[in-house]
Amino acid sequence: MIIKPKIRGFICTTAHPEGCKALVKSEIEYVKAQKHSSGPKKVLVIGASMGYGLASRISAAYSYGAATLGVIFDKPASGSRTATSGWYNTAAFEQFAAQDGLYAKTINGDAYSKEIKDKAIEIIKNDLGKVDCVVYSLAAPRRTTADGTMYTSVLKTVGEAYTNKTIDLKNNTVSDITVEPATEDEINATVKVMGGEDWKDWIDALSAAGVLEDNAVTVAYSYIGPDITHPMYADGSIGKAKDHLFATAKEMTAQGKVKAYISVNKALVTQSSAAIPIVPLYISILYKVMKEKGCHEGCIEQMCRLFNEKLYADVPVTDDEGRIRMDDLEMGEEIQSEVHRLWTEISTENLADHADLDGYAEDFRKLFGFGADGVDYDADIDQNVMIPSIG
Repeated sequence: MIIKPKIRGFICTTAHPEGCKALVKSEIEYVKAQKHSSGPKKVLVIGASMGYGLASRISAAYSYGAATLGVIFDKPASGSRTATSGWYNTAAFEQFAAQDGLYAKTINGDAYSKEIKDKAIEIIKNDLGKVDCVVYSLAAPRRTTADGTMYTSVLKTVGEAYTNKTIDLKNNTVSDITVEPATEDEINATVKVMGGEDWKDWIDALSAAGVLEDNAVTVAYSYIGPDITHPMYADGSIGKAKDHLFATAKEMTAQGKVKAYISVNKALVTQSSAAIPIVPLYISILYKVMKEKGCHEGCIEQMCRLFNEKLYADVPVTDDEGRIRMDDLEMGEEIQSEVHRLWTEISTENLADHADLDGYAEDFRKLFGFGADGVDYDADIDQNVMIPSIG
């Protein structure tokens, strides 16, 4: 079939297998070309099919020759429906890893479930013995706990409503939006989904099964951002979950099973960030400023730098609170002062001059395999692609 992007809101309902493959290859080539530190050799990546999780898997494999086991939750093609981009990304990664003599297997299922944890433990025991690094990169909207309760996260403020500018990406207009505060139940549910409880469940399960190396490291991802986004993120319902994630990192490190870190990453176009009011407009302005200053990074640049310059430096590079700050370039005073200036001035009329709309749209399409160099998007291709280790 000939596959074109079909976009609804912040979701694209199609994905392009050859485009995904080309983009995965470009990320691999980027990592191969960088200077590498000494690092982990057997890595479990929970949430490995897109964005920071995929970039983490590529960085570990191609920086250190690491064997990687990935956990994803994606759908294969069915009839005239394409697979998800995460499915195609994973298929491509496994194919390239095999060509380069690297171990790579993948589990497809709900990472929150005991079943998937048990399956991961079984594969680690049989194939790897133990793992020395666990990357936790889940960004799911809901979670079902062991007692059958389903929790759904919300993108809301805490305490009081917040009004600021946002962008309608369908018609490129800037307007004000008011976001209402979350209820206590909604905050608690968001913490259940996006906090540290499941991360700790994974580490506890791996430790109890004896498949964690004594010096194992684990890292999860967070975001802080500038004052503009704080009511929606750092101080909002998501922020409460990320606070719990950070507290969990401290707790796990204190228990001594692993050394747990939070990496505070840069704002980038993801399916999650695209859904948060106010944030896409901020990202569009940020892209413009950072590209003009020559310091823009995407997922692979961030994760390659995280592994090789921060997490696996001779001594991990953290701030005073023990967090790894991959947002160091974004939050620089020169960058933020210019972003703030453009934010105060931006309107529908000057949007094209004040924000990188093309860059935002390009990155969004690439999430689904569209816009890769060297791919014929008018070609008739087979949407049915196998992940070698899954079938």
